[in-house]
Amino acid sequence: MKEENKNKEILPVSTKQEDFLNTAATISSIVPWVGGPVSSVLSGMSVSRKIERINEVLLNMAEEIKSLESEIPKDYVKTEEFQELLEKTLQQVSNERNDEKRRAYATFLANDIKNPTYDIYEEKIRFLRTLEEMQPNHIHILRAMMLKPDPNPVGIGSISRTLEKRLPNIPAEKIKDLAEQLTDMKLANLTSLNTTMTGRGAEQLQNRITSYGQKFIKYIIFEE
Repeated sequence: MKEENKNKEILPVSTKQEDFLNTAATISSIVPWVGGPVSSVLSGMSVSRKIERINEVLLNMAEEIKSLESEIPKDYVKTEEFQELLEKTLQQVSNERNDEKRRAYATFLANDIKNPTYDIYEEKIRFLRTLEEMQPNHIHILRAMMLKPDPNPVGIGSISRTLEKRLPNIPAEKIKDLAEQLTDMKLANLTSLNTTMTGRGAEQLQNRITSYGQKFIKYIIFEE
Protein backbone atom coordinates (compact mmCIF):
# COMPACT_ATOMS: atom_id res chain seq x y z
CA MET A 1 0.00 0.00 0.00
CA LYS A 2 2.82 2.39 0.90
CA GLU A 3 4.54 1.66 -2.40
CA GLU A 4 1.29 2.39 -4.25
CA ASN A 5 0.91 5.77 -2.51
CA LYS A 6 4.53 6.60 -3.21
CA ASN A 7 4.06 5.91 -6.91
CA LYS A 8 1.03 8.20 -6.99
CA GLU A 9 3.14 11.09 -5.69
CA ILE A 10 5.70 10.81 -8.47
CA LEU A 11 4.93 12.32 -11.85
CA PRO A 12 5.45 10.23 -14.98
CA VAL A 13 9.02 10.56 -16.23
CA SER A 14 7.91 11.88 -19.60
CA THR A 15 5.94 14.68 -17.94
CA LYS A 16 8.91 15.74 -15.84
CA GLN A 17 11.24 15.59 -18.81
CA GLU A 18 8.85 17.93 -20.59
CA ASP A 19 9.03 20.24 -17.56
CA PHE A 20 12.82 20.28 -17.87
CA LEU A 21 12.59 21.08 -21.57
CA ASN A 22 10.03 23.80 -20.95
CA THR A 23 12.23 25.37 -18.29
CA ALA A 24 15.27 25.30 -20.55
CA ALA A 25 13.22 26.84 -23.37
CA THR A 26 11.94 29.59 -21.07
CA ILE A 27 15.45 30.39 -19.83
CA SER A 28 16.63 30.52 -23.45
CA SER A 29 13.87 32.99 -24.33
CA ILE A 30 14.74 35.26 -21.38
CA VAL A 31 18.52 35.04 -21.52
CA PRO A 32 19.49 32.97 -24.59
CA TRP A 33 23.19 32.76 -23.77
CA VAL A 34 22.44 30.97 -20.46
CA GLY A 35 19.95 28.54 -21.99
CA GLY A 36 22.61 26.22 -23.46
CA PRO A 37 24.54 25.58 -20.23
CA VAL A 38 21.27 25.18 -18.28
CA SER A 39 19.98 22.60 -20.79
CA SER A 40 23.28 20.74 -20.60
CA VAL A 41 23.11 20.41 -16.81
CA LEU A 42 19.39 19.61 -16.68
CA SER A 43 19.70 16.84 -19.23
CA GLY A 44 22.28 15.09 -17.06
CA MET A 45 20.39 15.31 -13.78
CA SER A 46 18.10 12.60 -12.49
CA VAL A 47 14.49 13.62 -12.99
CA SER A 48 12.52 13.80 -9.74
CA ARG A 49 9.31 15.22 -8.31
CA LYS A 50 11.41 18.09 -6.91
CA ILE A 51 11.63 19.65 -10.37
CA GLU A 52 9.29 22.50 -9.42
CA ARG A 53 11.87 23.80 -6.93
CA ILE A 54 14.55 23.76 -9.60
CA ASN A 55 12.25 25.49 -12.10
CA GLU A 56 11.45 28.21 -9.56
CA VAL A 57 15.11 28.93 -8.81
CA LEU A 58 16.17 28.99 -12.46
CA LEU A 59 13.37 31.35 -13.42
CA ASN A 60 14.18 33.69 -10.52
CA MET A 61 17.85 33.61 -11.54
CA ALA A 62 16.93 34.50 -15.12
CA GLU A 63 14.79 37.42 -13.98
CA GLU A 64 17.68 38.78 -11.91
CA ILE A 65 20.13 38.82 -14.82
CA LYS A 66 18.02 39.52 -17.91
CA SER A 67 18.22 43.33 -17.67
CA LEU A 68 22.02 43.19 -17.46
CA GLU A 69 22.57 40.95 -20.48
CA SER A 70 24.68 43.50 -22.38
CA GLU A 71 26.99 44.01 -19.38
CA ILE A 72 27.62 40.38 -18.44
CA PRO A 73 30.64 38.41 -19.73
CA LYS A 74 28.93 35.50 -21.46
CA ASP A 75 31.90 33.15 -21.86
CA TYR A 76 31.83 32.23 -18.17
CA VAL A 77 28.55 30.28 -18.36
CA LYS A 78 30.14 27.94 -20.91
CA THR A 79 32.99 26.97 -18.58
CA GLU A 80 33.24 23.66 -16.76
CA GLU A 81 33.52 25.59 -13.48
CA PHE A 82 30.14 27.28 -13.91
CA GLN A 83 28.37 24.14 -15.09
CA GLU A 84 29.69 22.14 -12.12
CA LEU A 85 28.66 24.95 -9.77
CA LEU A 86 25.22 25.09 -11.38
CA GLU A 87 24.79 21.34 -10.98
CA LYS A 88 25.82 21.38 -7.31
CA THR A 89 23.48 24.30 -6.65
CA LEU A 90 20.49 22.64 -8.30
CA GLN A 91 21.14 19.41 -6.42
CA GLN A 92 20.82 21.36 -3.16
CA VAL A 93 17.82 23.28 -4.47
CA SER A 94 15.96 20.05 -5.23
CA ASN A 95 16.05 19.20 -1.51
CA GLU A 96 15.33 22.70 -0.18
CA ARG A 97 11.80 23.15 1.14
CA ASN A 98 12.09 26.77 2.26
CA ASP A 99 11.08 29.51 -0.22
CA GLU A 100 13.45 32.11 1.18
CA LYS A 101 16.46 29.83 0.93
CA ARG A 102 15.54 28.86 -2.62
CA ARG A 103 15.47 32.57 -3.45
CA ALA A 104 18.97 32.84 -1.95
CA TYR A 105 20.16 30.04 -4.26
CA ALA A 106 18.75 31.94 -7.26
CA THR A 107 20.61 35.06 -6.16
CA PHE A 108 23.80 33.04 -5.68
CA LEU A 109 23.65 31.83 -9.29
CA ALA A 110 22.70 35.27 -10.63
CA ASN A 111 25.55 36.98 -8.80
CA ASP A 112 28.01 34.35 -9.97
CA ILE A 113 26.99 35.00 -13.57
CA LYS A 114 26.99 38.79 -13.18
CA ASN A 115 30.39 38.91 -11.51
CA PRO A 116 32.33 35.76 -12.41
CA THR A 117 35.44 35.22 -10.32
CA TYR A 118 37.43 32.33 -11.72
CA ASP A 119 39.91 31.85 -8.90
CA ILE A 120 37.56 31.27 -5.94
CA TYR A 121 35.76 28.08 -7.01
CA GLU A 122 36.45 26.33 -3.70
CA GLU A 123 35.14 29.33 -1.80
CA LYS A 124 31.93 29.26 -3.85
CA ILE A 125 31.52 25.61 -2.90
CA ARG A 126 31.97 26.67 0.72
CA PHE A 127 29.22 29.28 0.23
CA LEU A 128 26.92 26.49 -0.97
CA ARG A 129 27.76 24.29 2.03
CA THR A 130 27.08 27.21 4.37
CA LEU A 131 23.78 28.05 2.69
CA GLU A 132 22.68 24.43 2.89
CA GLU A 133 23.37 24.44 6.64
CA MET A 134 21.56 27.72 7.30
CA GLN A 135 18.04 28.28 8.56
CA PRO A 136 15.96 31.18 7.20
CA ASN A 137 16.33 32.94 10.56
CA HIS A 138 20.11 32.98 10.10
CA ILE A 139 19.51 35.07 6.99
CA HIS A 140 17.18 37.34 8.99
CA ILE A 141 19.90 37.96 11.57
CA LEU A 142 22.46 38.77 8.89
CA ARG A 143 19.99 41.21 7.35
CA ALA A 144 19.44 42.81 10.75
CA MET A 145 23.18 43.16 11.24
CA MET A 146 23.46 44.97 7.91
CA LEU A 147 20.95 47.68 8.88
CA LYS A 148 22.19 51.22 9.44
CA PRO A 149 22.71 52.11 13.12
CA ASP A 150 20.00 54.05 14.93
CA PRO A 151 21.11 57.72 14.77
CA ASN A 152 19.65 58.27 18.25
CA PRO A 153 20.68 55.21 20.28
CA VAL A 154 20.03 54.70 23.98
CA GLY A 155 22.88 55.57 26.35
CA ILE A 156 23.72 51.96 27.30
CA GLY A 157 22.98 48.85 25.28
CA SER A 158 24.13 45.41 24.15
CA ILE A 159 24.26 43.42 20.94
CA SER A 160 21.41 41.20 22.12
CA ARG A 161 19.15 44.21 22.77
CA THR A 162 19.89 45.62 19.32
CA LEU A 163 19.06 42.31 17.63
CA GLU A 164 15.90 41.90 19.69
CA LYS A 165 14.80 45.40 18.67
CA ARG A 166 15.49 44.72 14.99
CA LEU A 167 13.95 41.23 15.05
CA PRO A 168 10.81 41.56 17.19
CA ASN A 169 9.28 38.36 15.80
CA ILE A 170 12.12 36.10 16.95
CA PRO A 171 12.24 35.17 20.67
CA ALA A 172 15.32 36.39 22.57
CA GLU A 173 16.47 32.85 23.42
CA LYS A 174 16.19 31.84 19.77
CA ILE A 175 18.25 34.87 18.73
CA LYS A 176 20.95 33.78 21.17
CA ASP A 177 21.07 30.26 19.67
CA LEU A 178 21.13 31.57 16.10
CA ALA A 179 23.88 34.07 16.95
CA GLU A 180 26.04 31.28 18.39
CA GLN A 181 25.48 29.23 15.24
CA LEU A 182 26.43 32.15 12.97
CA THR A 183 29.62 32.50 14.99
CA ASP A 184 30.34 28.78 14.58
CA MET A 185 29.78 29.12 10.82
CA LYS A 186 32.41 31.90 10.75
CA LEU A 187 29.84 34.34 9.35
CA ALA A 188 29.72 36.65 12.35
CA ASN A 189 31.45 37.40 15.63
CA LEU A 190 28.63 37.44 18.17
CA THR A 191 30.32 35.95 21.22
CA SER A 192 29.59 38.90 23.54
CA LEU A 193 25.85 39.24 23.04
CA ASN A 194 25.00 40.43 26.53
CA THR A 195 28.09 42.54 27.23
CA THR A 196 27.08 46.05 28.28
CA MET A 197 28.43 48.80 26.02
CA THR A 198 27.49 52.23 24.75
CA GLY A 199 24.27 52.38 22.80
CA ARG A 200 26.20 53.62 19.77
CA GLY A 201 28.60 50.68 19.96
CA ALA A 202 25.71 48.22 20.31
CA GLU A 203 24.20 49.57 17.09
CA GLN A 204 27.37 48.96 15.05
CA LEU A 205 26.61 45.37 14.05
CA GLN A 206 28.03 45.56 10.52
CA ASN A 207 31.58 45.40 12.01
CA ARG A 208 30.69 42.06 13.59
CA ILE A 209 30.18 40.36 10.24
CA THR A 210 33.39 38.46 9.47
CA SER A 211 35.38 38.77 6.26
CA TYR A 212 33.94 35.44 5.11
CA GLY A 213 30.47 36.60 6.13
CA GLN A 214 30.78 39.75 4.02
CA LYS A 215 31.77 37.74 0.95
CA PHE A 216 28.98 35.24 1.59
CA ILE A 217 26.40 38.02 1.93
CA LYS A 218 27.46 39.56 -1.39
CA TYR A 219 26.59 36.28 -3.09
CA ILE A 220 23.35 35.23 -1.44
CA ILE A 221 21.48 38.19 0.07
CA PHE A 222 18.69 39.26 -2.28
CA GLU A 223 16.61 42.44 -2.31
CA GLU A 224 13.29 42.10 -0.51
